[in-house]
Amino acid sequence: MHLRSATPNDIEAVQSVHRAAFPESERELVAKLAVDLLLENTDPPTISLVGEDNDAVIAHTAFSPVTLVKQENLQGYILAPVGVAPEHQKCGVGSQLIEHGIEQLSEKGTDIVFVYGDPKYYRRFGFSTDAAERFLPPYELEFPFGWQAMEFKEMDTGELPVQIVCIGPLSDPALW
Repeated sequence: MHLRSATPNDIEAVQSVHRAAFPESERELVAKLAVDLLLENTDPPTISLVGEDNDAVIAHTAFSPVTLVKQENLQGYILAPVGVAPEHQKCGVGSQLIEHGIEQLSEKGTDIVFVYGDPKYYRRFGFSTDAAERFLPPYELEFPFGWQAMEFKEMDTGELPVQIVCIGPLSDPALW
């Protein structure tokens, strides 16, 4: 598999991956999120990655910046969404994308990365619910046990808890 940054030329392929990877009740919402994140101009920039096999996009993920309220000295990101074409699932494709993104964020000096998902899956990358306890997600969560974080270094957050604010495409309560 070849990993690379996604571009606007990948929109249709990214939509197709997420539509195939997610259940019918979520697929359109997640496909729209993935494309909106790909097109969103952020500072610091959103990291949008695709995995290719035989020049076809088979996976996509994005890491978008978050604001940590009253913590201007800290840089955070959130991982969402992650989608892998069904015929390539359970082959390590998603793991490779996530690890590649985490490596890029670590090299950039990012302080913390959040994710809202299955703790059993994300634990393998270093995410934990304990690391996320000091941070409030942007919206009330349907499954609070899925709120996790990975700290790259010790952080002095002072006032607790710290509120997280996401960029526009993730600021939809339906995603949470």
